[in-house]
Amino acid sequence: MAFLLHYLFITAIISAVSFLLHRSSRHRRLRLPPGNLGLPLVGETLQLIAAYKTENPEPFIDERVRRYGSIFTTHVFGEPTVFSAEPETNRFILQNEGKLFECSYPGSISNLLGKHSLLLMKGSLHKKMHSLTMSFANSSIIKDHLLVDIDRLIRLNLDSWTDRVFLMEEAKKITFELTVKQLMSYDPGEWSESLRKEYLLVIEGFFTVPLPLFSTTYRRAIKARTKVAEALSLIVRERRKEYERGAKKNDMLAALLAGDDKFSDEQIVDFLVALLVAGYETTSTIMTLAVKFLTETPLALAQLKEEHEGIRAKKSESEALQWSDYKSMPFTQCVVNETLRVANIISGVFRRAMTDINIKGYTIPKGWRVFASFRAVHLDHNQFKDARTFNPWRWQSNSGISCPGHVFTPFGGGPRLCPGYELARVELSVFLHHLVTRFSWEPAEEDKLVFFPTTRTQKRYPINVRRRNRSFS
Repeated sequence: MAFLLHYLFITAIISAVSFLLHRSSRHRRLRLPPGNLGLPLVGETLQLIAAYKTENPEPFIDERVRRYGSIFTTHVFGEPTVFSAEPETNRFILQNEGKLFECSYPGSISNLLGKHSLLLMKGSLHKKMHSLTMSFANSSIIKDHLLVDIDRLIRLNLDSWTDRVFLMEEAKKITFELTVKQLMSYDPGEWSESLRKEYLLVIEGFFTVPLPLFSTTYRRAIKARTKVAEALSLIVRERRKEYERGAKKNDMLAALLAGDDKFSDEQIVDFLVALLVAGYETTSTIMTLAVKFLTETPLALAQLKEEHEGIRAKKSESEALQWSDYKSMPFTQCVVNETLRVANIISGVFRRAMTDINIKGYTIPKGWRVFASFRAVHLDHNQFKDARTFNPWRWQSNSGISCPGHVFTPFGGGPRLCPGYELARVELSVFLHHLVTRFSWEPAEEDKLVFFPTTRTQKRYPINVRRRNRSFS
């Protein structure tokens, strides 16, 4: 018996070594993009994380692009990964979703969002659910149903502001309340605030080692995710009973319950968890950074104020914004575009090669992960003049500069284009309108940007605010 076990052990080792040597030999025969796989197991993960914990993470990609070119190989989050800092390659990756590439994210994100989340869905189910989500966030729905709640809830939040606020914290409250309302028809209250605090812990766990024994952050995130799922499960069960009794509401949860697919409670909860993350984290950060960039660019802030004071001058103080008001904010849209470009809340997307893929003279082996970096393109001086300077005027129609769609991709692209892209723009525009027409402000202290685990300011961007009177003095 001992001999047999020894034999099997030796055979397993030889087989494993042979497989690795065969794979290594195969990879040598392929023309891989140049690069460096770094240290065993960890690769260059530590260098990537260290860069993104600073105010300037660009050198991580800049140095490798200078050394290897705009497509290079590295090893991050446990896997060899091909990075693309080139718009044409990024477009190729996005457009071939489900054909040559499939969605792939680090295990920590997958575990925390749930296997039924929109981010991880594939094939026909993803196509159907993506379409359903877009149908609840298109221009017509925003105009006819959502705008009134957006305006009301933003006003409600700003009414509570005192002399000093942490802008990122307030923006998170706003976007979470808006998302809960749009998904489940719940107005803000103790329940939504308690749920939001658990979400903070979930998001902190996204880019940690997905092993509870080795990461207290990930362990807290898993516990918080369980609490979030339990709270949402109660809502789903209650709404399912209401639906069976004939009660109907016009929200995402109602559409999921009424669908022909007969989704289970677990599937619906996973779907809602991911949508809450998407609608909450990214939009609130964009709100905060738009204000930060505007504060640091007085001429842009002055022009924005002028645009919104012109809109507000035609209305009573309590009168809500209409769709026609939103459509008459051209400079605001320039500010939105430039904030999205410079901030890069979605820095890029992970995909996995479904087969050996030839591109730009290189081969990406089947099973390898790729990362299409939107950030690298948005901050490339070859694509945008003075790319790392906040300049909303570059988006004006008379600037003489045109930007191809595959160069500016703040919401991704292809079949996985963010379904809430128009909703995010409207929420930010309405927020800026009420902010600049009701308050003046100044930073309470110096604050810096960091980009890991998510894009944020170190101190939640504290500002001292002062209410303005109706004459906009």
